[in-house]
Amino acid sequence: MDSLIDKLFKAHTQCPDCPSPQAIQRFFEELVSILFPEFNSERIREKEEIQGRLEELKFTFTAILDRNPQLHEGTGKELADRFFDSLERIFDWLQLDVEAMFAGDPAAKSRTEVIRSYPGFFAIAAYRIAHELHRLGIKLIPRMITEFAHSRTGVDIHPGASIGRYFCIDHGTGVVIGETCVIGEHVKVYQGVTLGALSVDKADADLKRHPTIEDEVIIYSGATILGGKTLIGKGSIIGGNVWLTRSVPAGSKVYYQSQMYHAGTEVTDRYIFKNDQNEAI
Repeated sequence: MDSLIDKLFKAHTQCPDCPSPQAIQRFFEELVSILFPEFNSERIREKEEIQGRLEELKFTFTAILDRNPQLHEGTGKELADRFFDSLERIFDWLQLDVEAMFAGDPAAKSRTEVIRSYPGFFAIAAYRIAHELHRLGIKLIPRMITEFAHSRTGVDIHPGASIGRYFCIDHGTGVVIGETCVIGEHVKVYQGVTLGALSVDKADADLKRHPTIEDEVIIYSGATILGGKTLIGKGSIIGGNVWLTRSVPAGSKVYYQSQMYHAGTEVTDRYIFKNDQNEAI
């Protein structure tokens, strides 16, 4: 037991200073509850209350940054001001994401239902907030926010990814979007989709390792798209369970097909690639 205590004491004394997961979770949940009344336990009735809560939250975030200068460059107040100045744009973009999910899911009966109950929306809200913090050069805190959402929803979006407006994640569980992924506008992703890297070599950390998805692409459940040079052209449809490591031009359709030959019970698997004219490519 003495040996274990020595090891634990060493771990505690050498642990780098950083905000606790609980503190970041409270900050994020309070911010989301201000942006979206659907997450608030009590209805806000006065305009001044919103202003007061935002100012209080900004003060809290400034204090977190000031206590952890190793996580950023600049002053806590400057970064907190810049982040809170960006909230209107974040809010407006999230409204567009809600619209995309409502329009893209026949089961959705209202936008309120999307906000209150869709894991895809919660994960995207966490991503958009974390991405802005990442863009401001704040370290660790963005990952803590997206990993909190990951634990809640099963959706893993790295805050460094670049995702355009009207983004829709349907169902959500098992979605992985890597750090250097670039996603355009009006893109729809189903459950179990991985937008990942071909290489996990640490030496490639500063390279573009994840795919580029252009506007109006639909990626169905279980599809895996890998590689920093892989580009999915505008308006393409990627079918379920497809494993893709090559680029496809705009308007392509890629889907998995299994064939069985009854005589010998031989099963063959293949992928079908078609262009926007329904011709094989």
